[in-house]
Amino acid sequence: MPDLHDLRNLTDELPGGGEVMPLLFVGHGNPMNAIEDNEFSRGWADIARHLPPPAAVLCVSAHWQTDRTLVTTMQHPRTIHDFYGFPEELFAVQYPAPGYPGLALETQALLRRAAAGPDVRWGLDHGCWSVLRAMYPRADVPVVQLSLDMSRPSSWHYELGKDLATLRSKGVLIIGSGDIVHNLALVDWEHPDGAYDWAEEMNETFKSSMMRNDHRPLIEYQSFGRGASLAIPTPDHYLPLLYILALQRKGESIEFFNDRVIMGSLSMTSFTIK
Repeated sequence: MPDLHDLRNLTDELPGGGEVMPLLFVGHGNPMNAIEDNEFSRGWADIARHLPPPAAVLCVSAHWQTDRTLVTTMQHPRTIHDFYGFPEELFAVQYPAPGYPGLALETQALLRRAAAGPDVRWGLDHGCWSVLRAMYPRADVPVVQLSLDMSRPSSWHYELGKDLATLRSKGVLIIGSGDIVHNLALVDWEHPDGAYDWAEEMNETFKSSMMRNDHRPLIEYQSFGRGASLAIPTPDHYLPLLYILALQRKGESIEFFNDRVIMGSLSMTSFTIK
């Protein structure tokens, strides 16, 4: 692990004043998407071809939940198989993307309100690598992960996301990975292509607010009532969305892809902001 002086030098490697990178939110869904050739993995691969090549990726994944804000600082993050009950083929997958200690240090410095700390134990969880494996299959783009402090309210996460704004001009692709609608307790395994009426309705309701650039009801999602309670029984898969919306600049628009609810209660809806 480099010392602080080395990390400062690495930070200087980030380009400055360049093209403003788009933002990306992905509905990552089932871990099997990491090894299946399906409409969702193809959608991730296709979107990467339409994005500027990133100098690095900063990923906010639903699957790294902590009691404070942490940033991965290792140079060689491990591939985390944070699931069970899946085929051995999935557990055998490795995604050996390098880390980026310099980006990690700069991210910590930007997140002053969170007193973000370094982490050398986590790595890349499947909310991150399952998507990046399709987007950047050569694993040659450095990746840093940012954790979700689950002790904080949704408004705090939205405001924290704003602090990352300068990274967009330094070649960093910021990705939020979760699911807008995510209720595992109500997943319909017998009808994988089906969707409950309430799940479709909430997916469209959330999208409508996004297209109007009306973020307040999305931050205060509980105000949507019973539909939101069903769509977001726990906030972990929803919070990454708020980081991406917080970074939207005036005049930027949203383009949706992989826009479908599956298995009754899982939204694969993804989008870019640019």
